[in-house]
Amino acid sequence: MPEHVEACRPDASALAPVIDLAKCEGKADCLRVCPYDVFEVRVATGAERKSLGLMAQLKSLAHGHKKAFAVNADQCHACGLCVAACPETAIRLLKPRPA
Repeated sequence: MPEHVEACRPDASALAPVIDLAKCEGKADCLRVCPYDVFEVRVATGAERKSLGLMAQLKSLAHGHKKAFAVNADQCHACGLCVAACPETAIRLLKPRPA
């Protein structure tokens, strides 16, 4: 097992990645470093783009509307590799909200 994986916290339900879509430029650094396949990068839907402010919409347009999404957040081990790798500081690890 790679050294960085062993350093991950054992309680995977304690924290989950939350992505600030206004900051994310879809560069996929999180996707490359995550050993648990938590992320995918895809083009944001119209509704997702509309939820952004005007400046964030323009920034999104400049990057082809690509954004990272934590599609398998339940697989997160809260190791923080994605947080450290994100050049836009768009990812935070937070306690999941109760359902």
